[in-house]
Amino acid sequence: MPEPAALAYLELKTAQSLFGKSPAELAEEERIRVRTLADRQYGIEARVLQTPEAGDVMVPEVSLQAAFEEIRKRYAEEDEFLADLARNGLDQARFMAALQRELRVEAILEKVGTRATLVADIDVDLYYHYHPDQFRRPETRRARHILVTVNPDMPDNTAEVARARIEAVAARLVKNPKRFEEQALKHSECPTAMQGGVLGDVPQGQLYPELDAALFSMRAGQLSGVLESPLGYHLLWCESITPQRILSLSQARAPIREMLEKRRKRICQQAWLKQLQAGPQQPA
Repeated sequence: MPEPAALAYLELKTAQSLFGKSPAELAEEERIRVRTLADRQYGIEARVLQTPEAGDVMVPEVSLQAAFEEIRKRYAEEDEFLADLARNGLDQARFMAALQRELRVEAILEKVGTRATLVADIDVDLYYHYHPDQFRRPETRRARHILVTVNPDMPDNTAEVARARIEAVAARLVKNPKRFEEQALKHSECPTAMQGGVLGDVPQGQLYPELDAALFSMRAGQLSGVLESPLGYHLLWCESITPQRILSLSQARAPIREMLEKRRKRICQQAWLKQLQAGPQQPA
């Protein structure tokens, strides 16, 4: 017989993952799909827990508590958390038991994944040489900006007033571009104002077309003129330019190895699960 708490837990996770809702909020079609997927997942996990590999796998209490706290902190109050559990047919004890079951299944799959063949240096070298496009990095420009928005319903943000405000800022910056961070903090109406207007290292095509064209025509250290976008008026400062480049093999080696190791582990786990599901049905 399926464990009701474990099924309720899987339905809760599936509903949140697929629809961003709790099971109680689902429409009938959504509820049927969630139950079908939860039942299927429960059956797979039941088989995993019946395997010889599961025999010596335990979940340390510290890992269980850490996973529980990670979920618990998504709720502002303890009562809110407990009420959500109750709406989904769970209490804290049953939730913990279902969470422990899930963590044990994950630990068994991690154990199976250790059987994957090791990634050799030659594997990394070959991957690098056969996938050169993955290691090209586009030119980026480290930029800051100041935004004054246009809103006809606000006297301080009509198009005429907003333009005058940003032109006054521009006049100060022409005299001393190094004041950009200070002026952004004081005058920009973008959330980046709190970071001195920092947009970060921007690749081409990420900003509004008007801003993008200006930024990628500027020299390092150059201040733009007043620019207009659907948001309002902007000033840009191109702090530095990082040219297009290709990562060297030594730079790419660690991420390639990590990616190949994860891929081989996943393939190993999937093959094991496929074989497991093809075998005789195990009791839940």
